[in-house]
Amino acid sequence: MVALETMREIALSFPETSEQPHFDKISFRVGKKIFATYDGKKNQACLLLSPIDQSVFSAFDSSIIFPVPNKWGQNGATLFNLDKVRADLFTDALTTAYCKAAPKKLSEKYNS
Repeated sequence: MVALETMREIALSFPETSEQPHFDKISFRVGKKIFATYDGKKNQACLLLSPIDQSVFSAFDSSIIFPVPNKWGQNGATLFNLDKVRADLFTDALTTAYCKAAPKKLSEKYNS
């Protein structure tokens, strides 16, 4: 299980990240690019992954980690049920989403 505070702590630990509102959700951004959002009503996170990374993370358990059911999902937007996902797996996915959105100079320390 992952709480919002845990998600916030991890997301804001990455260089040059910020937390901002995004419609009725909380978003985490690097610069102006969103890499994750949090939906408090569903206790669900949406991470913006590549389609390949989405496939890898969804393979762990597609009832907990799955594509957004629309065009966004086909492009890598991936939902995580925070009531059921393991914290270490979610941390890896959030790091992957950050690296996808961040400029190379910021993400290269996580891509070793």
